[in-house]
Amino acid sequence: MTTQAPESCPQCHGDNLYPDGALTICADCGFELDPSASTSSATDDDGPEFVVRDANGTPLADGDSVVLVKSLPVKGSSVTLKQGTKVKNIRLVPGDHGVDCRVDGMSLMLKAEFLRKA
Repeated sequence: MTTQAPESCPQCHGDNLYPDGALTICADCGFELDPSASTSSATDDDGPEFVVRDANGTPLADGDSVVLVKSLPVKGSSVTLKQGTKVKNIRLVPGDHGVDCRVDGMSLMLKAEFLRKA
């Protein structure tokens, strides 16, 4: 092979890749990557490749303020986040819980389906 295989998966950024014929496969997410193909679209480092949408379908961005649309119990704690609580300065992260934030001094990760843009 004359082309160099990538060091991490462009989709999930995992490093558990293995060759399978002409393709490189990510064992974590199953993404199939053709190392001989042009990589110009996969090297876009201007921002996140994912879009996080709130409960109404509005795209969220880093630094936005959101409001909880449902009361949520905090796992491993007796605290419940009440409906209508405003959360400021959110950060978007890839994964199951797409929003990283601080609420009442606690760092939490929330699912965007329980938030709406303020």
